[in-house]
Amino acid sequence: MTFAGRALSPAVVEALRYRPGVVHAVTPAPVDLAVLPSFFNELLGELPWWNRAWRVTQVEPAHPRETPWNRGRSGAVEVSVPGTASCGAGDVLPFSGQVRFKRDRLIRFQAKLGDVVIGPGAAPAGTPEPHPFGTVFSRLMDLRGISVREMAMGSGRSMSTINGLRSGYLIPHRKVLAHVPEVLKMSAEDLAAIAGLDPEDNR
Repeated sequence: MTFAGRALSPAVVEALRYRPGVVHAVTPAPVDLAVLPSFFNELLGELPWWNRAWRVTQVEPAHPRETPWNRGRSGAVEVSVPGTASCGAGDVLPFSGQVRFKRDRLIRFQAKLGDVVIGPGAAPAGTPEPHPFGTVFSRLMDLRGISVREMAMGSGRSMSTINGLRSGYLIPHRKVLAHVPEVLKMSAEDLAAIAGLDPEDNR
């Protein structure tokens, strides 16, 4: 499921753009944030696995996710909206909704409820989600002009393993990446950090 391209109402756009915590030349007029809980609940409710007993009940003004010098170059805006969510049992958890949008169109949505990151799947239903290292690994190879065959030969891994890493199907364990940094001409520590590996992983 994807939310990209969905139209946002003028009230939601106005609420997402309301950032009183940021220094403004002119103090912005107060905006009604009451439209945002229902906006988030609608998105979450469309996830087939979402427990609809949990509802976003309160939000605060958005925080920008971009620095002043790169904000708006693409015309897109990304913000993080803090708040709280609760369920019928009376449990309450901190909530954070991350929204990227361009004019009145949603580009990306992700949320965090307590310690759990929530978002629409990138893969079709019933298939595993790709590991995010795959996109970065593919880009590193492409930037260096390294083919799958060259990476396989240089790292001592099969082409199917390299393709699995590139697609995100395989998890980037240290043993799998053992000779990959040499081919990429980068340190093993840097590649491990990019792959999100802890210092002691797979030692």
